[in-house]
Amino acid sequence: MAAAETAVMSTSSLYIALVTETFTPEINGVANTLERLVNGLRERGHHLQLVRPRQSSDLERRNDEHLVLTRGWPLPGYAGLQWGQSARNKLFSRWRKQRPDVLYIATEGPLGWSALSAAKRLNIPVVSGFHTNFQQYSGHYGAAILTRLITNYLRWFHNSSRMTLAPSISQKIELERRNFERVELLSRGVDSQLFNPAKRSDALRQQWGLGESDTAVIHVGRLAAEKNLLLLCDTFKALQQQYPQRNLKLILVGDGPQRSELHAQLPEAIFCGVQRGEQLAAHYASGDLFVFPSLSETFGNVVLEALASGLGVVAYDQAAASQHIRHGHNGALAMPQDQQGFIEAACWLLEDPESLRRVRLNGRQHAARQGWAAIVDLFEAHLRRALAPVQHIPAARTLP
Repeated sequence: MAAAETAVMSTSSLYIALVTETFTPEINGVANTLERLVNGLRERGHHLQLVRPRQSSDLERRNDEHLVLTRGWPLPGYAGLQWGQSARNKLFSRWRKQRPDVLYIATEGPLGWSALSAAKRLNIPVVSGFHTNFQQYSGHYGAAILTRLITNYLRWFHNSSRMTLAPSISQKIELERRNFERVELLSRGVDSQLFNPAKRSDALRQQWGLGESDTAVIHVGRLAAEKNLLLLCDTFKALQQQYPQRNLKLILVGDGPQRSELHAQLPEAIFCGVQRGEQLAAHYASGDLFVFPSLSETFGNVVLEALASGLGVVAYDQAAASQHIRHGHNGALAMPQDQQGFIEAACWLLEDPESLRRVRLNGRQHAARQGWAAIVDLFEAHLRRALAPVQHIPAARTLP
């Protein structure tokens, strides 16, 4: 009988509430990841309730059993993104009437905190996700003094859940080093049908002023201080000096507060702005070398997207790059903080056309095996584990 009950439990559908302060059509790695997880769980027959701030595209959209909209306000320094306002009483009332089996909280802002509080009162199991290094971002926006306070809050928040899901092995190790408890791995996947070398566009490359044998050095992401883009500038200038005979163009896809500064440093760079869907895939595939100098990523979805698009990728040996790139085989890596090593890795990729061709092919082959289905399966397994009786989870210390 016990075995039969276990079998039923393992295949029964769940009622899952997912709380986030960002979701598509907002453009960022967190929103993209959560959309994949939500769609994947729904395809598996689970009932998903999404709790998020109201977006401009929602207009007069009303709450229902699948969607709970809350108020939000702009996130300083992040145009188009917002914090979710605390909604503790609203969520408590709704969940008391229709109690979710498990709660997944993806963001730690006021909305996430209020969801955690309501879940604790109702004894709903909570799984949290560590998606963004906000404690690192504070130093880039003139608030370094807050770094310790933010770290203490994040530790308290995540230690209040039954487990915290980290997107990369390096992030998991870093959290455990900072005394985050019950940290598990939930990596990321890539849509290798969308991000595909076949999307390469000769017409787009001609717009950039590039012929078939010329080199497009591309970066995709938010143009902001935490992305370490001044190193991108230095790297591109070094490539120009090392290979003066080659026609190199720097292509920047994305937008953000550092755009004007980057334009001043690199007036000949091509700024493509925000791209989505097929157009984004075409921009990736029309590049040759992908330069990703960020040191603040919990994962870095763009690394897998670039690999899937058949680009030669240079990145620091952490997060997604550490998991998916083997130096010299399917990309080039530098030790974190080693700026000269990063520049040399980029130069190495352009040293020999045959080596670059081999690296790009290997990168595509690796990324094509990193689908979302296995990630959603693991996410579902983590959520089911959170339902199991817990012998003892020490109460998190009072919020500092």
